[in-house]
Formats: sequence, C-alpha cells, structure tokens
Amino acid sequence: MKLSAQWRTASSRYFILAVLVFASAALAVALDYTSFGAQFDKYAYDFLFRLEPPRPWQPSSIILAIDEKALAKYGGRNGIRAALADGLEKIAPAHPRAVAVDIILAERGNDEAGDRQLEQAFANTRNLILASYLLRDGTWNDPLPRFRKHAAYVAQVHSDFDRYDSVSRDLPLATAGGHERRWALAFEAWLIANGLQAEESPDDLSAGGIHIPTTSREAHEIRIRYTPPSMGAFPQVSIADLDANPALASKFAGKVVFVGETVQAAGDSWTTPYSNGRVVPGVEMHANAYETLARHMYLVDASQLSVLLFCFALAITAGLTYAFISGWPANVGAALIILASQLIPAFVFKRFIVWPWLPGTLAATFAITSAAAWRHLIVRRQLFRTEGEKDRYQRAMQFVTHEMRTPLTAIQGSSELISRYAATMPEAKRTQIADLINSETKRLARMIETFLSVERLSAGQMELKQDHFALSEVVDRCAERARPFADRKRIDIVIEPLPSTDLTGDRELMEYAVYNLLTNAVKYSPSETRVRVFGEDIRDDSVRLSIQDQGIGMDKKEVTRIFEKFYRTKRAEQSGEAGTGIGLSIVEQIVTQHGGSIHVESEPGIGSKFSLILKRNQ
Repeated sequence: MKLSAQWRTASSRYFILAVLVFASAALAVALDYTSFGAQFDKYAYDFLFRLEPPRPWQPSSIILAIDEKALAKYGGRNGIRAALADGLEKIAPAHPRAVAVDIILAERGNDEAGDRQLEQAFANTRNLILASYLLRDGTWNDPLPRFRKHAAYVAQVHSDFDRYDSVSRDLPLATAGGHERRWALAFEAWLIANGLQAEESPDDLSAGGIHIPTTSREAHEIRIRYTPPSMGAFPQVSIADLDANPALASKFAGKVVFVGETVQAAGDSWTTPYSNGRVVPGVEMHANAYETLARHMYLVDASQLSVLLFCFALAITAGLTYAFISGWPANVGAALIILASQLIPAFVFKRFIVWPWLPGTLAATFAITSAAAWRHLIVRRQLFRTEGEKDRYQRAMQFVTHEMRTPLTAIQGSSELISRYAATMPEAKRTQIADLINSETKRLARMIETFLSVERLSAGQMELKQDHFALSEVVDRCAERARPFADRKRIDIVIEPLPSTDLTGDRELMEYAVYNLLTNAVKYSPSETRVRVFGEDIRDDSVRLSIQDQGIGMDKKEVTRIFEKFYRTKRAEQSGEAGTGIGLSIVEQIVTQHGGSIHVESEPGIGSKFSLILKRNQ
C-alpha cells in the first residue's frame, strides 16, 4: 500500500513533467509555422549562408552589362536596344553556348532603325532566350513578335523575394499565367546550354536524369547559391568596354551569357543574403541561379518529420535532465541542450540541408524552462515536507514530554517508596505499589505505541491492522477507563443502546480515539452533568457514534480549527485543564485512516457533540 501510494505520487509528478516537455515541443513547432517563426528562420538562414559559403568555383556564365558607361555611350535609356544589338553582334563570333536577355521588349522602340538592328542581332544569335513578365491581371508581357520569332524560348523573369525584408533567397523555376506555364530564364538557359528537356512528375523535377530538388510542386522553387564575396564580383563585361576593346569578346566563348541592365536606378535590383544592405542587379541574380543549377549546388529543406522528432528529442532530453539531475550538473546539461539546438542547423548546412533554427531553439528553451520550474517546485515541495516533518517531530517531542509525564511520575514515585521503605513496608502495600508500577508501565507502553502508530499513519508509513471488533465493546472499554475520572467530578457517563455493528481496523487506535473524546467531554464539563454516548445506523455500510456533553462548548470559528495540532480554544485555556491540543488532531487522523469522518456540533455554554461516521464490517 505504501509502495503503491509512492508510485502513484511519483507517476503523477513525472506525468506532469512529460506533459510540460511535450507541450513545449509542440508549441515550438507550432510557432515555426507563423510568419514570426518563418522570418526568424530566414534570418538564421542568411547568417548560415554567410557563415558557410560554398567552395570557390570558376563560373560558366558571364554578364554582358548595360551599365552607366554603356547608357552614356548609347544615349541613355532610349539607346538600350542599340547597345544590346551592338553587344550581341560583337560576342557572336565567340559562339556562346546560350544567350539569355533579361530585358522586356514588349513595346515598340522610338528608333525603328535600332529595332531593325536588334532584330537582325537576334537572328544571328544562337540559343537565344528572351524574357517575359507576368502582369497583375494574369497575362504575359511578351516580347514583340518581330523579336520573339528569333528566340529559341521565351522564359519568365518573375523572381521571388520575402515580402517582409525584400531579400531574394528563392527562385521559382516555373510560373503559371493564363493558360500557359513558363520556365525561369536561368532554368531555360541551363536546359538549352546542355541540350536537356525538363521532366516533371507530381513530386519531382528532373532534366536528363539529373534530379532537381525543389521546395514546392507547382512553382518548383530552388534556393539560389549566390557567389560568395571571397570570389569577388561576378564576371561581367560592359558593352561600352566591349565596343572599345572587341578582343574582350573572347571572354564569352563557350559561356552562357546573361544580358541586362546593371544600373541600380533601373529598378531591377535585389537584396541577397550576402548583401548587408548592398543590392545586386536582377541579371546577376539570374546568373547566380544558373550557376546553382549548373554546379548542382542545391540547398534542400530538412524534412518536417526530422525537425519534429528533433524538437521532441530536445524536449525529452531536457525533461530527463531535470528529472534525474539537480543543481549545477542539470544546468550544464541544459546548456549543452541549447548548444545542440544551435549546432545542428550549422552542421547540416555544411551538407546542403537547410534546418529551421527557431523550432529547435524554442523547443530547447521552453522545455528547459518548464523542466527547471518543475524541478524547482519539486525541490520546494520536498523542502516544505522536510520542514513539516521537522516541525511534526518537534511537536511530537512536546507531546511525549507532556503526555507521558504523569505515568513516569507515578512510576518514579512508586519505585522510590519501595526502595526507601522496603524493609518496613507491609507486603500488601508492596504488592499494591508493584501493581501500580506494572499498570503505569503498560499504560506508558500503550501510549508510546499509539503515538508512534498515529505518526506512521499520518506519514503513510504504516498499514492499518485489520482486526474485527464490535463497536459496543470499544465504547464499553473506553467508558470503563474514563469513569474514575468522571466520578471525581460527579459526571455520569450514560451509554445508550448502540447498533450491533462490527468494525474492521486497528482496535487500539480506535479505542484511543473514543477514549480521547470521552475524557475531553468529562474534562471540559462542569460537575454534576452528563456525558451521553449513543449511535445509529445511517447507511447500509456506515454507523454514527456520537459523544455529547454539557460542557463549555465552542463558537463556530473555533470549531473550524479544533483539529489543528496544538490548537486550544480560549475557553479550554481558561478552564485550567491541562492539555496540549494534539489529541483531536490524532483522533481525526485515526478516523480518516479508517475511511471515516468526524463532525462537530457545538454551542458556547451548552455543550458539544462529536460524531464519528465509521465504516461497518461488510
């Protein structure tokens, strides 16, 4: 019974801890699906992007730039088409693998001669890809037919950037508009340059047997691996410099060429995870996306299941740490759990896996906080229990010294009489004193045993005896012991017929409870009054035993406190009767441990009635 109670207590504690740590993990995962969580993950992604750049490589693409010098040379923005035509004509002899033009040519130009020159340059360009853009009404802003007819493909330049911080991290390889779905400029350039065809399935995208991991089914987004600052500026040649030095055309040999404006004022500029406030032109973003595809530098997202399991693993580890470790070792363990939540994203990023930073961090933090609070409350509870046990022990010692003083005094006085007058004392007197010593010794032993039994019961360290005894026998025995005390005060103890009921439990403890109530009734009643003992069956399984006196009584406020240890009413203190205030608390413990209850009705100056509701033997 004791082990079962302890097991239930421990189980409930650990169940609470389990609920806390699992709730911590679940809350952490749930917060990661909010815009708040997603943005924090992106900030962490940018940090790892800068912390773990890819190894330097030689780009297989190059930018033919319409920069400030080119615009100045060709007469500003009205001369863009002329500059584009001139640049394409000059790189044509170098035979680039593909040319992707990141300029929207959807409107007629102001210079017809320039448009004819551009049309002829397109006709002479092999593997030409022109750009289109999806308008807000869902239609495509396509190149003019005169230009489009010379293009191998028309691709979309719809980029993706985070609406909270305008950082371009991902690129959708496919964009649908109207009844047409188009590939991204960088993806088309990679396909054409390598002679590949895109192959789609409901969950996959590949080309020429090369799997392309993407983050969505429809848009097929990829994370762009921008060239790190350690590689310097992305390779590019200004059309103005090319016009001044035609030998620069050799740089375009065998390369995929991206043509576009690099002037920030053009409005086609993007922030990247490397930027730190610096923007890159859109054409450079597309060139970086091409390099990501060409070198297969894909960053893939960790599976949701692995993230979920990791969060729960962190939470469970935190719970186990504080469940079985305390003090500074537990805090060291918590620090290691926090460290693990930070290192795992960095560790897997080295292996091209993007692990969300927030859920693991929050799971570890929430679980550690919850488990530490749980440990703190458990320690405080144990401290309170220890202090309570210490207080109970001190009060118990007070009880022992007070309640046992009378029999000890009788034993001491009787033994002194025998030792002092042994030679002259009559045999009958010696026998009387010996009987008194024996009686008081037994009484003292019973008192000690009763007290210890009650203490062990209240602490859950003892099982009740399962004796079978009659209620009337207990009452008669207690009344017989209390009558000498009642006779001295000329108080009648009247026992009315009791139910013929057998009880199950510890007989000695039950006698202590009834005897205590009888002696209290006598002690706090005036002379020539009556103490009435009566009972009745109240249910099929219970009986009520009542002890009613005509004593000093109590008010309602006092009745609510009389079962507190060492509490005595004002009238009890003023009566002059000795007492410790512990007897009724012991009586309540005994009755409660037997599955019963105790009720009190009292009125000052009229008397009190104590009723015990006891379970009958079934």
